[in-house]
Amino acid sequence: MNFVKEKTKDFYLLDSKVENIFINEYMPAAPGDYVKVFIYGFMYAEHGLPMDNVTIAKQLMLTEKDVQDAWSYWENMGAIKRRYDDLHEDMGYYVEFINLKELLYGKSTSVPEPEPEPIDFNNSLGSTSVKDMFAEIERILGRTLSSTEVTQGLSWLQDYGASTGLITYAVKYCKERNKESFKYIGKVISEWVKAGLNTEEQVVEYLQELDEKYYRYRRVLKALGFTRNATETEQEMMDNWFDVMGYSMDRVLDACTKTAGISSPNFNYVNKVLENWKSDAERKGEDVNKKTTVTQGELNQYYDYLRKKEETEAEERKAEIYDKLPRIKEIDDYVAKASFELSKALIMGNAEAEAKKIKNKMDELAEERAILLTENNYEMDYTDIKYKCEKCNDTGITDLGERCSCIKLRTEEAELWLKQGNLKK
Repeated sequence: MNFVKEKTKDFYLLDSKVENIFINEYMPAAPGDYVKVFIYGFMYAEHGLPMDNVTIAKQLMLTEKDVQDAWSYWENMGAIKRRYDDLHEDMGYYVEFINLKELLYGKSTSVPEPEPEPIDFNNSLGSTSVKDMFAEIERILGRTLSSTEVTQGLSWLQDYGASTGLITYAVKYCKERNKESFKYIGKVISEWVKAGLNTEEQVVEYLQELDEKYYRYRRVLKALGFTRNATETEQEMMDNWFDVMGYSMDRVLDACTKTAGISSPNFNYVNKVLENWKSDAERKGEDVNKKTTVTQGELNQYYDYLRKKEETEAEERKAEIYDKLPRIKEIDDYVAKASFELSKALIMGNAEAEAKKIKNKMDELAEERAILLTENNYEMDYTDIKYKCEKCNDTGITDLGERCSCIKLRTEEAELWLKQGNLKK
C-alpha cells in the first residue's frame, strides 16, 4: 500500500520555515525593511520559485537600492551569499540563504551533503584552533558570545583571511580601550589585514611605529599652539620633515618658533622654513640638523643693532608727528625742560609746592598730547621706541640683572643676521 499527500496548488497556502536562530539572534538588531526583504526572498527560495530585486522592491514598496542594501547587510552578517553567474543576468547574481544551524554547529554527517566549496580548515567551526580562539575571546570579554557574534568571528576568518591569533589580539586590543562592539573589532581587523598584518608581533611593531608618529604630530601641534588633531595633509607634511628631509624633533621645533612673529601660525610657514634650511645645508654640504653657533659678542652686536634700529625708527615717527602736529613738539620741548626743573626742585628739598605745580602741568600736557594723537588716528605711544622685548628693552638682561627669556629667539635671529653679512669687525 502506498500513501500520497495531496499537493497544495496555491503557492501562498504553503509554509516557509524561518530558523529560530534568525529570529532570535539576527532579526532584533536588523533594520525592519531589511527583515522584510530577507523573509520575502526566503519564501521564494524555500519553494524554488524565481524572483528578482525589481519585483521584490515593488511588492514591499521599497526602492531597488533598498533591496540591494538589504542583501549587502545580510551578506555582511553571514546570513546569505551572493553567487555570480551568467544565468542571472537580470540581477547579476543569485542569493543563497545560509543554513544558520549548520554554520554555527557544523553539518550533520547522517545525510550526504553536496560537495562544499573549498574552505581552509582553520576557517571551519570544527577546527580546534577556531574553538580555542572563541574560548579565548570569551575569556577576554568575560562573557559568553552570542551566535551572531560567533558568525561575525567566522566571517573575519573567511572574508578577511585573518588568522586566529590576529583576531584574538584585536579583541584584547579593543577591550583595553573599552571598545567591545564586534562591529568596531571587525573594523580594526579589516584595517590591520589591509595593512598586511596577520600576526600579533606584526601588529605590535606597527602600533609602536604609529605611536611614535602620533607623538611627533602631538608635539609639533602643541609647539604651534594647536589643541586639535593633525589633518591628513598635515600628517603627510610632518612625515616628510622627519622621514624624508631627515630633521630631528629639536630642529623642527626650532622652525616652529619662527611662527612667533606671525599672526596665524601654520604648517605651510614651518614647511617653508625647513625647506630653506635644507637647501642651505645642501649648498654647504652640511647636516640639516646642524645649527650655526652664535658667540656672546655676536649676540651683543645684534642687540645693539636692534636698539639703534628701533631708536632710529622712533625718531622718524617723531619727526613725522612734529611736522603734522607742531603742538606735539611744543609739548615735548616743555616737558623736557619741566623735567629738568622738577628734578632740580626735588633735589633742593624745600620746593615741594613748586615741584607739585610742575608735575601737575606735565600731567595736563601729557593728557593733551594723548588726545591730539588719538584724534588724528595715531596710537598714544606712536613716537615711543618699540623694543622687541619689553622685559629687557633689547639688552638681553632684565632689571633684576638676569638673562632675559628672549635670548633664545634673539640668538636664532642673530644667526640669520650673521649669514647676511652684518657682523662688524
